[in-house]
Amino acid sequence: MGLLLKSDRSSIDSKSLMAVSKFSNMILDYINSYYDDDYNDIVIVCIGTDRSTGDALGPLVGHKLNSILKRYPDIYVIGTLENPVHAKNLNEKINYIEDNHDSPFIIAIDACLGKQDRIGFISIGKGPLKPGAGVNKDLPQVGHIHITGVVNLGGFMEYVILQNTRLSTVMNMADIISRSFNTAFWKYYKSNNHVRIKI
Repeated sequence: MGLLLKSDRSSIDSKSLMAVSKFSNMILDYINSYYDDDYNDIVIVCIGTDRSTGDALGPLVGHKLNSILKRYPDIYVIGTLENPVHAKNLNEKINYIEDNHDSPFIIAIDACLGKQDRIGFISIGKGPLKPGAGVNKDLPQVGHIHITGVVNLGGFMEYVILQNTRLSTVMNMADIISRSFNTAFWKYYKSNNHVRIKI
């Protein structure tokens, strides 16, 4: 569960009817703005664990994206239900990305806690997030841009709150995020003619 390090971000309510349309456009805007010639591979790092309902947003998104984005040769997903990225292996995964990817542009995805009226909201912003800060863990920051989803109420008993988060809330947010990525990348590659998409 992460803490945002930048305030420059946009958000949508995952329960709104136009959530995928709006959030895919936000993702596309951020990619067009910050993914430039200084970078090559796009690496989506989905942080969290399947052992906690509230903290499973990242791995669920990674699980959904892993098959969707295989059609693109320069986009990689790290962090799935089968192989999650969490507190114990985050440093190892960051080192792996640096060693195995050419000038990677990293998009970090994580769950977070927030106010009652923000539960279900998904945000995207410039700069890194700091995983684990919401539950007082000291972990390295990650991401050139970040995506977070407010899965439950924050401010007290964070571990208990995460364990008692509704699965339907997390599943819906994971679905919105993964579908939005699919739409955003389809638009990006179609408009820029970067690669021949594999069918």
